[in-house]
Amino acid sequence: MRKLLPSFFTLDFFLLCASSFLFFSSFNMIIPELPSYLTSLGGEEYKGLIIALFTLSAGLSRPFSGKLADKIGRIPVMMVGASVCFVVGLLYPILSFVGGFLFLRFMHGFSAGFTPTGASAYVADIVPFQKRGEAMGIQSLFGSMGMAAGPAIGGWVATFWPIDVLFYLSAFTAIFSILILWRLRETLEDKVPLSAGLFKLKRDEIIEKRVLVPSGILFLAVFSFGVVLTIVPDFSSHLGIQNKGLFFAVFTLSSLGIRLIAGRTSDRYGRVPVMRVASLTMMSAMTLMAFAESKTILLASGVLFGSAVGMYSPTTAAWVVDLSLDKFRGRALATMYIALEAGIGIGAIVSGYLFANNPENFRLVFLSSAATAGLAFFALIFVKRDRRVKEA
Repeated sequence: MRKLLPSFFTLDFFLLCASSFLFFSSFNMIIPELPSYLTSLGGEEYKGLIIALFTLSAGLSRPFSGKLADKIGRIPVMMVGASVCFVVGLLYPILSFVGGFLFLRFMHGFSAGFTPTGASAYVADIVPFQKRGEAMGIQSLFGSMGMAAGPAIGGWVATFWPIDVLFYLSAFTAIFSILILWRLRETLEDKVPLSAGLFKLKRDEIIEKRVLVPSGILFLAVFSFGVVLTIVPDFSSHLGIQNKGLFFAVFTLSSLGIRLIAGRTSDRYGRVPVMRVASLTMMSAMTLMAFAESKTILLASGVLFGSAVGMYSPTTAAWVVDLSLDKFRGRALATMYIALEAGIGIGAIVSGYLFANNPENFRLVFLSSAATAGLAFFALIFVKRDRRVKEA
């Protein structure tokens, strides 16, 4: 009888996907409301730091999460990240001043620095080589569903209740992610006990050189993500869109189905061809966004943007795992995520600087982002093949 589901579609895989959905819902549901919230605190000039601080701490924590995932296990690393989401969500209403808010944005980033690293390594552990792209696509699909549901729910909640209610909802969503992780079976076989020595990093433990090429491409690609997270909430208001989470819901939903297609295509034809198409799609999305003068055009650009993200995400993760050694899988994925956070963070800072709270600068910001996506495509022209590392 022909199998209806891939062999890796086990209960543990499904539970991991469910936990990812809740985790990404938790910290994404507050993002569309944060620019206006910071303005209400008197810190509108710091809007670029909302995402930049988050990605900075996520990036700084990646070498540690990668090493810990390879030493103490994938599940503890995931649980640390989800626990940070819970605690920080409870603290937002308490530290309700500019300095306190920026401090919490920095602390909140540690969640993204830990959980995705452990989750990606977990998936790579339980999936055969020839199905990595497809599996990464399915797992990232659930994360994307969380990224879509979070802002949409957050935008709806914020129209009826004070933002403190949204912060508490974000915190308790993370609790359910943690409860699911308790049920998972650890996949790292040769674990070592947690000790202070594990937090001492050697130079070669920070970056995995084998995956610098896909990580560098990702850095250029996700610059646009930082721009979108920082500028689109204000741009939505400028165009008269009341629910500032609508664009985020549209682009995330548009990325869902294409993740599966992109993952399978990269398994069959290679990672680089899919990445080239993703780069061109991202460049088109940001160009269309630059000339958007209506809700319809903005949401159309969101569809293209989501399609690009949906192609990038599983393909890059699979490419990185292809090039990494099993014993350094966590480090390799951490390197990829460092590039991810660096690209998003720099995109957020640069876009906040270029925008400068002046609506006349919207087009400049989005066209600059389109140019960066073009650089990613140009770089991919010189990558001839994926250079996969096959399993022994």
